[in-house]
Amino acid sequence: MSDHGWTRAMREERYEDAWAIEQAVLAARDPVTRDDPTLPYHRRWVWDGGAVDGRDVLVRCYHGLGDTLQFARFLPVLARRARSVTVETPARLHTLLHFPDVALAAFDEAHPLPRSDCDIEITELCAALRCTPGDVPVPYVSAAPAPLPDGTIGLCWQAGDWDADRWVPPASLEPIASRHRCVSLVSAPTTLPVINPEGCPFDLAATAALVAGCALVITVDTMIAHLAGALARPTWLLLKAAPDWRWDPARRDSAWYPHTRLYAQPTAGDWHTPLAMIARDLDVIEGEDHGQPPQPVRARVLG
Repeated sequence: MSDHGWTRAMREERYEDAWAIEQAVLAARDPVTRDDPTLPYHRRWVWDGGAVDGRDVLVRCYHGLGDTLQFARFLPVLARRARSVTVETPARLHTLLHFPDVALAAFDEAHPLPRSDCDIEITELCAALRCTPGDVPVPYVSAAPAPLPDGTIGLCWQAGDWDADRWVPPASLEPIASRHRCVSLVSAPTTLPVINPEGCPFDLAATAALVAGCALVITVDTMIAHLAGALARPTWLLLKAAPDWRWDPARRDSAWYPHTRLYAQPTAGDWHTPLAMIARDLDVIEGEDHGQPPQPVRARVLG
């Protein structure tokens, strides 16, 4: 959904207005273009706007892992209202998406999908159920914390290749990594002084354990931000100047993740300003004076 009115309504938490815009978009669609295989998955639509109550619902996950994690919060609500719920989702997420009365199916053509009389893309559940982020408390996924040293900060500076403007140069995080115990939440090796210079495991369950074990996660706009938010971990999110619809660069908080704090670029390409704000906030939280030895981050006061 790229309509600017919809984006503004969602950012301002005027959900009824946003849902009305979505209904108008649905009504204008040509039914023959439904689930068009010539389009990339993230541009396909499958829901016809009909009610989900009492039906066998197949939930498609046509967007990224982060989108799936963000909207997975609504699956238990859907399960209480539908006759049955099956989620076609990438296998990497299966270890995290455990909800009562929600079945998981492989995201490939080798496995037949169950019969359904209502298909919906997971990012449409908010509108279909008329549910808001505040209706589902966090955490809504869980993971056993990895045994990390007290006060460990998780760092993620890399996002998907399709929008490299979200990336933070890893060297920009060196001052943080040098002053604090840090763990990398990026799968590639790094020269930053972190606990795991070889990188974070690709296995999502292992990644979730690392995130759950962190006192704080500092990340760019990528799946890690949603994973940390869904786990209710204190998260500081670095945003480009014109971020995705779900983040309002004029705000410091997030309606989707109450433990997340936003640090947006004031102008495109300026990572210095939000990183300087993060450095100051770390100093304030730790009660440090410049020139004094750094102390562990205290998880109880972060958020």
